[in-house]
Amino acid sequence: MATPKRNLSPTLWMVLFGLLMMLSVSLFSAGDEVVAIPYSQFQTYLDAGKVKQVVVNGETIRGTLNEPLPGGKTGFSTIAVPRELAGALSKQNVEYSATPSSGTFGTLLGWIVPPLLFVGVWMFMSRGSGGGMAGGLFSIGRSKAKLVSAETNIKVDFDDVAGVDEAKAELHEIVDFLKRPDEYGRLGAHIPRGILLVGPPGTGKTLLARAVAGESGVPFFSTNGAEFVEMFVGVGASRVRDLFEKARGSAPCIIFIDELDALGRARGASPMGGQDEKEQTLNQLLAEMDGFDRSVAIVVLAATNRPEILDPALLRAGRFDRQVLVDRPDKIGRVQILAIHLKKLTLSPDVKMEDIAALTPGFTGADLANLANEAAVLATRRGGDAIGMADFTGAVERIVAGLEKKSRILIPRERRIVAYHEMGHALVSLAIPGSDPIQKVSIIPRGIGALGYTMQRPTDDRFLMGKHELENKMAVLMGGRAAETLLGDDISTGASDDLAKATDIARGMVLRFGMDDGLGPVAWDTEQGQFLGQPGAFWQPRRFSDQTAHEIDQAVRARLAAALARAITILTANRAALDTGAALLLERESLGAEDMPAVTMSV
Repeated sequence: MATPKRNLSPTLWMVLFGLLMMLSVSLFSAGDEVVAIPYSQFQTYLDAGKVKQVVVNGETIRGTLNEPLPGGKTGFSTIAVPRELAGALSKQNVEYSATPSSGTFGTLLGWIVPPLLFVGVWMFMSRGSGGGMAGGLFSIGRSKAKLVSAETNIKVDFDDVAGVDEAKAELHEIVDFLKRPDEYGRLGAHIPRGILLVGPPGTGKTLLARAVAGESGVPFFSTNGAEFVEMFVGVGASRVRDLFEKARGSAPCIIFIDELDALGRARGASPMGGQDEKEQTLNQLLAEMDGFDRSVAIVVLAATNRPEILDPALLRAGRFDRQVLVDRPDKIGRVQILAIHLKKLTLSPDVKMEDIAALTPGFTGADLANLANEAAVLATRRGGDAIGMADFTGAVERIVAGLEKKSRILIPRERRIVAYHEMGHALVSLAIPGSDPIQKVSIIPRGIGALGYTMQRPTDDRFLMGKHELENKMAVLMGGRAAETLLGDDISTGASDDLAKATDIARGMVLRFGMDDGLGPVAWDTEQGQFLGQPGAFWQPRRFSDQTAHEIDQAVRARLAAALARAITILTANRAALDTGAALLLERESLGAEDMPAVTMSV
């Protein structure tokens, strides 16, 4: 059996380096306890009888004196001068001394040891930063992209991707290009230079890129936009050149750049400057993509969730020819994604994927994968033999509302306020026709600040909402504050999140959707540059006058006041149901849809 090769640890390297430094210091600074004096002065001390002891080593004379030298030391060293010359110089009262002639060993030691020390330190630093002589400092300008062999390492194909049928259909053509470039070239078509996958985080952009590589069976270079950015100017551009040089040697192949916005941010967008390195890297990427040989089958796939900040030169035709939206899946897409994630789990007969999909509007593929895992954890924790529908419902609550905080004990007065607050939301929602059905109401604290929650289950995925639907949502959000108002006690801080959401809806109706009759059909706040729900800038210039701003504030305030008044009217008409529901909630802590009291429908 071969003995495994053991590398010296960094600690041992440091010990050896310290020993070499100590040796060099001892060799080059020996004799610090003696004073070097001219040979003429030694002759004077010798004639005066002040020399106590002498050791002669070739030309070097070392010894001690009977009395200390001016520096307080008695040891001395000097280099002998030939006797005839010394006698002649003494007659003329000339001070004389000599320098040692370097020996072969001393010369070699003086010339070899310092470079060896330097090389040793350099090798240690290079080895510690990645790969010995071939890595470290020599590899700083090389691409860090990982080359994955599609035939052996990529086990993903389009069957493993669900919920994004349009994106898959678009990318099927890229696979055909890579498999049969000659067939497409028959009529003069050429392979697209780049495809940009755009979508919110967790929707499967990276998975789609790997599926393209797995389907086409070509090498796959995977990297990240941040890996091109360094503090040294020119390093990123060098890595881009190296990446494309490797890709040309492996063509046909795919280059996948994740988080392209880290590399492709618009040039000159930062008012503070200091973007030379990023801009040089981006310029090199633009040059490489513009200089593609049409006969070389290289496809650049990139992914980003912030397309609005990318440089326009990247998005023009000829570079990223196609932009594919990978959006959150609809209900049918969620069912397809769940079928992939649940096929390895042990499920109870009561589990229906359609019901789980109905509970998870707005969930991405990554969210659904996390949901399946959380449900499995909950089933394992309770000791079940299979994962039931209750486990999936609990997992949805865990993800949406946070972890249960049963240890957070509320005083009776606070529990009563929370019970009325949550029952107020539920009853207003039940009284308004067309509202989302109530799934569950609970006063068990969850997450960081939620003391209770009301869960509603949308019946359909909605992409457009009318004016009355938005007003209904505001009334439901105001149901908690309305219930606290009817209690007669002082209103609490529990409605802070409800007020924030209701205010956002009201401002959207007035500022962006033109739904206020007094202000007219004008988009006062266009939110330029925002896409995919990304947060906007901290400050934006106002595009309306002070008078208009005053009218906007009045319109928003009026809509919120109307929503609160509507909620109070509904709960006043259903006061008995409010009291009964709150008492039942205090008793059970959680109520399902079947436990809700009957209410009078509102117009």
